[in-house]
Amino acid sequence: QVQLVESGGGLVQAGGSLRLSCAASGLTFSSYAMGWFRQAPGKEREFVARITWSLRRTYYADSVKGRFTISRDNAKNTVYLQMNSLKPEDTAVYYCAGDRVNNIDVRWRLSDYGYWGQGTQVTVSS
Repeated sequence: QVQLVESGGGLVQAGGSLRLSCAASGLTFSSYAMGWFRQAPGKEREFVARITWSLRRTYYADSVKGRFTISRDNAKNTVYLQMNSLKPEDTAVYYCAGDRVNNIDVRWRLSDYGYWGQGTQVTVSS
């Protein structure tokens, strides 16, 4: 049974930082690209960042480029999202997701990802 479990969310002031973690189990982690998505109240879930396995290539939404960094520790089956210079508009539930297509750098659609975590809340106060 595949499980993706996010942690690290919380309340932070604007300009602050948080690091999210996503621990994966029940899948061959090295076979998956991993992504982060977010969903703000009343809005659709949107792509945030993606990382492939072998070359650790990364891809970001324009709204977070230069502020967020995705990384992965394959030995720990964990993917991270370091979020710096947070803004109130970053407030959302953040989800990690797994994509079996691991050899394409740019995949951002929700339907591209077959496995999802339960989400972790990030709230940025102004």
